[in-house]
Amino acid sequence: MVTFNIPPFAGKELEYIQKAVQNQKICGDGEFTKKCSAWMEQRFGAKKVLLTTSGTTALEMAAFLCGVKPGDEVILPSYTFSSTANAFVLAGARLVFVDVRPDTMNIDEKKIEAAITPKTKVICVMHYAGVACEMDTILEIARRHGLKVVEDAAQGVMSSYKGRPLGTIGDFGAFSFHETKNYSMGEGGALLINRPEAAEAAEILREKGTNRAKFFRGQVDKYTWVAYGSSYLPSELNAAFLWAQLEKADEINEDRLASWNEYRRQLEPLARESLIELQAHPEGCVHNAHMFYIKLKDLEERTRFISYMKSQGVLCVFHYIPLHSAPAGLEFGRFDGEDEYTTRESERLVRLPLYYGLKAEDLAEVTRAVKSFFGR
Repeated sequence: MVTFNIPPFAGKELEYIQKAVQNQKICGDGEFTKKCSAWMEQRFGAKKVLLTTSGTTALEMAAFLCGVKPGDEVILPSYTFSSTANAFVLAGARLVFVDVRPDTMNIDEKKIEAAITPKTKVICVMHYAGVACEMDTILEIARRHGLKVVEDAAQGVMSSYKGRPLGTIGDFGAFSFHETKNYSMGEGGALLINRPEAAEAAEILREKGTNRAKFFRGQVDKYTWVAYGSSYLPSELNAAFLWAQLEKADEINEDRLASWNEYRRQLEPLARESLIELQAHPEGCVHNAHMFYIKLKDLEERTRFISYMKSQGVLCVFHYIPLHSAPAGLEFGRFDGEDEYTTRESERLVRLPLYYGLKAEDLAEVTRAVKSFFGR
């Protein structure tokens, strides 16, 4: 069986976890947490990066730091994971879902402005498959209306938009280091803070509402509870696991891109025959091979395809059920305008196995099975 995903493992993860234990510092913000944060700040040019317990909690922090309050509205795509929505629901916001572009499955920037009301506080974009949303247009809309922009870049580590790393373009960005992501710490994430004036508030929020970070920097002689906060700080053991992969970030990225490019080469003939559709990458968008998906004719054909691939020993999966049609989506939000593409395109999309270290023979087996489904 060619499985859909194998979590990345670079080789030194257990060695670094052991070192963290020997350092007698496993609760977080130790050597490895600092290394990971500093690496991302330097590599991506973010003003401040804080490791978090998940991509979800990074988004929760972003919602709080944007000042989202009960009754505010947040614009976001319906085609995303529940975490994108939950972060703002937790803050009391109403969700306003906007249709996606069929070429990238990202929020349609041309439909955002019509969804803005006097209650709108934030535009939250999600960079699907590590391919950037049209950020210039979105930032211009946000500027004219005085709105904050949050990037859900859970899938976008190492991707960029017109030379700018994803997660560093809006006011705040969120990475995920879940086991399904390009780089993993099991469960974990990072908050990218692109507004320097928000850095201290973010530290306090992450440290249970205390000024503990200032204490450890010697800026105060004792630390105390100064504001609302929660426990968003990950274990040093998780950070040690992640650091082993960040040390090999380029190697992992190149390995995934090589697999992605081979999929593309093998399956382009099917696309030329209009049997499938392949991913689109608008000009200026550099992706990170987070996933390789194809689109089939409709839901019925996709269902048959997934079943057939399983019979051939290949595990393929579909992705999100649009949030606006889910029970919680109906309770906490509304869809603005027409659902022209979100549902239809979501029912056609299927993801092929892709992970660091995918063997050439396994990739060949996947493409053989795809071609055989279409009698090729």
